[in-house]
Order: sequence, then C-alpha cells, then structure tokens
Amino acid sequence: MDKRYVELFEQTAFQNIIEGVIKNINDGIILTNSKGDIIWVNPAFEIVTGYNQEEIIGKNPRILQSGIHDREFYKQMWKEITEKGYWQGEIWNKRKGGELYVEWLTVHAIQDSEGFVVNYLAVFSDITVQKSHVEQLKKMAHYDMLTGLPNRYLFTKRLNELMKVSHRHRKQLAVMFLDLDRFKYVNDTLGHYAGDLLLQKVAMRVKGILKKKDTLARFGGDEFVLMIPAISNDDEAVQVASSIIDALKVPFSVNGQDIYVTASLGVSFYPRDGEDSALLIRNADRAMHNAKRKGKNRLEIYNQDEHESNEVDFALENDLHKAIERGEFSLHYQPLLHLRTNQIIGVEALIRWNHPKRGLISPATFIPLAEETGLVVAISEWVIEEACKRLKQLHTEYPRIKMNVNLSTLCFLQHDLVESLERLIQKTNVDPRYLEVELTESTLMPNASFAIERLVQMKQQQIKIAIDDFGTGFSALSYLHRFPIDTLKIDKSFIRNLSSYRGEAAIVKAIIDMGRSLNVSVVAEGVETEKQYKFLKDHGCDYAQGYYISKPLPFEELLLFLQEWETE
Repeated sequence: MDKRYVELFEQTAFQNIIEGVIKNINDGIILTNSKGDIIWVNPAFEIVTGYNQEEIIGKNPRILQSGIHDREFYKQMWKEITEKGYWQGEIWNKRKGGELYVEWLTVHAIQDSEGFVVNYLAVFSDITVQKSHVEQLKKMAHYDMLTGLPNRYLFTKRLNELMKVSHRHRKQLAVMFLDLDRFKYVNDTLGHYAGDLLLQKVAMRVKGILKKKDTLARFGGDEFVLMIPAISNDDEAVQVASSIIDALKVPFSVNGQDIYVTASLGVSFYPRDGEDSALLIRNADRAMHNAKRKGKNRLEIYNQDEHESNEVDFALENDLHKAIERGEFSLHYQPLLHLRTNQIIGVEALIRWNHPKRGLISPATFIPLAEETGLVVAISEWVIEEACKRLKQLHTEYPRIKMNVNLSTLCFLQHDLVESLERLIQKTNVDPRYLEVELTESTLMPNASFAIERLVQMKQQQIKIAIDDFGTGFSALSYLHRFPIDTLKIDKSFIRNLSSYRGEAAIVKAIIDMGRSLNVSVVAEGVETEKQYKFLKDHGCDYAQGYYISKPLPFEELLLFLQEWETE
C-alpha cells in the first residue's frame, strides 16, 4: 500500500478515536475563537447547560453567567488567563432554564506558533450535587443539630481566634466546662426525648445569661463549654459561672413535669492555664471533674497543683526507643464487614506495646509521645512491614482481603514516604491494591495542594486511600472531590450516639449519601450494638467495624475468626 495512504489512514483512525472520546466524555467542553465567540461545544455541554449546539454557536460564554460573581471576579480570572495561559477554579453558572449550578472549570489559552492567542478551550464538570452535600455537611459540621449551638470544631476555631486578640490586647480569657449532674437519671427514667428537650432548655437558659461577645457550645451529651473573652480578672468569670449554677437550680418544665438538675463547672484562664486551645479546654474539664469529686453543683477554678504534671515521661520515652529492637510491639487486627454481603473484606492493623514492666500500654499513651519525639516514623515503618507480611499470609487463604494501616501526619510529610512504601511492598511481595492507608483530615488539610500531590503519587503505586475519623472537623469538605480517595471512615463518636441523638443520625446519613455521590466507600467505625448495625445497613452504609463484629485480634486468633465466620 502507498505510504501516503497508510499515513492518511492512521491520521483518520486517530481522529476518530479523539472524536469518540470528546463525544463520550462526561465533562463539558467549549471552544471559542480569540474574541471569545463560541465555535464548538461537545454533547456533555448540551446536557449540563440545556443549550444545544445550534443556539450557542456564535454566542459569548457570558450567556451562562449566574450573576453571583462580581466584575472583579471575572477581571481576576482573565488576568490569570492572560498572564499564565490558564485559569482553574469553582464558578457558578446558569442553565438555559434559569437554574443555577456550580462547576469546576479550567480555561486554557491556545496560542499559534508565533505566540498569539487563537482560541480558548474551557473544560468543566458539574459539581452541584457534591456541593449541596458539602454545604449541608458544613452546617452540620459547625453546629450541634439538637441545640443549634456551635459544636467543638467551631468553638475551638473561635477560641483560637480570640486567644490571638487577647494576646494583642493583654486581656484574659476564660474557658468553662459545664456538665449536668443528674442528666443520666433523666435519660434513664424519662427517656431520650425528654433528655433532648432538657438539653435544649438548658442551652436556652445559659445563653440568656451570656453577653453577645461570649460563646456557648455543646460538645456532646450533657457537656457544654463556654468562652468569656476580654476579662480583666478572675472575678468577672466567677460571677458569670456562679450565675449559671444558680440559674440551673430552678426546675425545668419538660412535658408538664418539673425536672431538677444541677451543674458542675470548671474554669481555666488564658494565658495562665494554657496558651493553646486544647490545653485550656482540657484544664477546664479537669477543674469540672474536681468539682464533681467535691460534691457536684459547684464551681472549681483550675489549679495545676491538684493535677498530674504534664512533663514528658523520660523513662517511657527511653523504653520506646528500644521497643522495636526488643520485639515489644505487636499488631492486632480488627475485621471490616461488608454490610450487604456479610463477608469480611479486610482488617485494620492496630499496634500494641507490651512493656516488660508496665504491661500493656495504650496507643493513646505512647503514640503522642512517639510523634513528639519523631519515633513514630520508625514505628510506622515497622507496622507497615509487619502488616504487609501478614497480608501476604492471609492471601494464601483469602486472596481478596485487604489490609488497612494508619499513617501519622509526621510520616505523611516525610519526603521519601512514597519510595519507602514502594520498597516495603516489593520487600514483602504483596499486591498494593489490597493495602489501604488511613489518614485523618488534620493530616491532609494544612497543605491541601501538597496532600493532593502526595496522594496522587500513592495512588500511582495502586495503594488505596481512606480518610479516617471523618466528620470530626469537616475541614476537608471543599477538597473532597479533588482528593483521590477510596474510602471515608465515619468517626466512632457519631456511631456511639447514633441511637441517642437525632443530630448524629442525620450526620451519618449525610456522610453515607455524600460517599455515594463521590463514588467512594463508607465505613462506620465503633459499631458496638445491633441497633447501630441495623441502622447502618438500612441506610446503605458499605462497611462496618467495631466490637459488635469483633474486637482487635492477634493474628492467630484472626485466622480462627475468619475460618469460623466463613463456616457460619
């Protein structure tokens, strides 16, 4: 065959492939001339916007403008296109029928061989559904669904901001931790509905005492936390706390019945009792528990002498250095259950430290110490290697089971993380498709751009990614559709209160719905009761993990568990 015909055939075949891709791609595509007039759109554009090709050709894309963005927004967008050659971001537009929608848009300026712009290419994806879930969850994420008060996340955010203001103006700030003394009795005798009404009335009464500058939040259950900024001395906060305690002594009318509750209240002060929000809240909590011990229905101010010193346990740190070489660490494995098929589809590897003198030490004790000292990197490497070895063993009998491992912030930031993971995978000869790394929102969000790049590198190694403890901050919501993740793990705090508080149930359902819209799996952690299990199964949660299924097991016990589960 003539060479020219071969080349023509190859060009035509390639062109057909490109046309097929463009016609079938889900993203909308707009091509304009240098003046910005539309000269071509693909079928996805017509589906999203409602305009067909005939009526849009020759028009300017501004026909799609929603009216939400001001002139400065578009001015900045075109400034970037002119200077950089492209722009990328979130933008609201309007369909032909007048309905607004939000899209993720990328615009490229196409230049000829002499550097002159000849066309503009815009590619966009409709993210309205994801955005609506994000907005719904943002509201849930910042406010307590039962009382409408700020939750822990929003309270902590405000506290951090006001601590900076207090520092600038050299003012004190008080944090108060309030706990009702007889709330469990009300719940047990009158039921959760009466308990919910009581919490709402307590919130309203306490809020009525506070000034506009003050903040009242509900952390969960019957725990409320207050912030009193811009105070000159302790007495100002003590006066507020005393007023609250006195106000709560007056009975509450719930369903026509008078209910008497009292409160124990602890107070800490910035900067005297701590210069970070977590420590201030913790010290106020400690003072509150001291008030409980001293008879309840009272106020206690935090006193460092009454509590344990926060100094590092140097002996424990020294032992931690030697724990790996001494073989004191071991892994336990907690099964993950597929709720639809009732099959065990994976396990999460959880570290245990059996200290020769102190016995079993909780990870909650030694992991923070390991992170502070940097030892967590070596410990994590040991965990991943050991977990991979066990995964290889499991695959001889259960070839599709996966292994989940946790990765701390410090490990995620290591420059050679991806190379280290690749090396351990090759060393243990496991299939990386069955290895899932769990990361928290607080690990990903401080530098989201870096996190996305690092996650993409991990995905290129075929490693799966899970966001652990999802829902505690919701700081990652706006980036969720950009993170290349496989799984969302609902924090166990929401599962624990699933049957007690309607707000938690609403959040859990919203996360399940969001997972479905993002095409990621959803795992519920901390499932401990049949009621929780049935709720999750009925609402379409993919997987469950917790003591209702199995506690974390040593490897030999895990093998027996898997055999028995298959038999049953």
